[in-house]
Amino acid sequence: MRIGVLTGGGDCPGLNAVIRAVVRRAERGFGDQVVGFLDGWRGVVEDDTVALDVDACRGLLPRGGTVLGTSRLQPFGMQDGVERARGTIERHDLDGLVVVGGEGTLSCARGLHELGFPVVGVPKTIDNDINATEMTFGFETAVEIATEAIDRLHTTAESHDRVMVVEVMGRHVGHIAAWAGMAGGATVTLVPEEPFDVAEVCEVVRRRHERGRFASVLVVAEGARPIEGTMDMPEEEVDVFGHVRLGGIAHLVAAEIGRRTSFDTRVTILGHVQRGGTPTAFDRVLASRFGVAAVDAIHEGGLGMMTSLTAGEIVLVPLADAVAEVKKLDSGLWETAKVFFA
Repeated sequence: MRIGVLTGGGDCPGLNAVIRAVVRRAERGFGDQVVGFLDGWRGVVEDDTVALDVDACRGLLPRGGTVLGTSRLQPFGMQDGVERARGTIERHDLDGLVVVGGEGTLSCARGLHELGFPVVGVPKTIDNDINATEMTFGFETAVEIATEAIDRLHTTAESHDRVMVVEVMGRHVGHIAAWAGMAGGATVTLVPEEPFDVAEVCEVVRRRHERGRFASVLVVAEGARPIEGTMDMPEEEVDVFGHVRLGGIAHLVAAEIGRRTSFDTRVTILGHVQRGGTPTAFDRVLASRFGVAAVDAIHEGGLGMMTSLTAGEIVLVPLADAVAEVKKLDSGLWETAKVFFA
């Protein structure tokens, strides 16, 4: 068989591990040939490729980012994109295309599958917001990075009697914030799923200080928003892909805390640091399992499916189920996290 692979959307620790696993399983397991498409769907539309084999993938397992490059472009948003992509698939005589991406990339894969494209999805995102899988690779690495940062900020907060507000990624969901906040002993965690009242946040911080503990670390997801009418918010900007530009909510929260409590309040925005660097051992293994399963799916007729971690096993689920809705923060986990606020 001939198999293609692409990585789309935001970069994420573990992408190279998937590429390596796809190539290793395809070449050594089945004698297949593998074609890599550069910069996600753009490479498919423009037929921009690179040949991949086991030798070319040596050293990729611990490497962050993606050697294939990535972008947020999709055939449905490019002139004649779908037909140009179809022509590329036919010219390369592909039996299957492994699409590694998040909600946007996999939604595109689902739409193309309905038009007859031979795709298999692999879920990746540090946000862990893909439905129908317990976890996406990249998430655990992002949580580890955020937790280490929180641990470091605790010591400087304690040294200077400060309130530290840490902003982590999480556009629509608070998985990173909730996990890292709980693991890092955050005073309060703010997530997109639960609009907050900044007055209540300030009161929690104030009570903590009244007990003689003069340091607080708050974890805020970039998509967290206050209850309407409780805090002034600037007008939202939208990027060229129609996404609201997020980031900076930590500055607004910190300013309110400083104004209402008079405590010395500082901000740390982790941003793309959470995406970069080498993946954790867990993410390397999960990404490798997904890559192997994707190739097996192509050989077993599992087109239109996505690899999924379910009860510790790798199974296949329909792409349609995976992108039907965004996976929100588990209510049970959130209730547990709130036990430790202040």
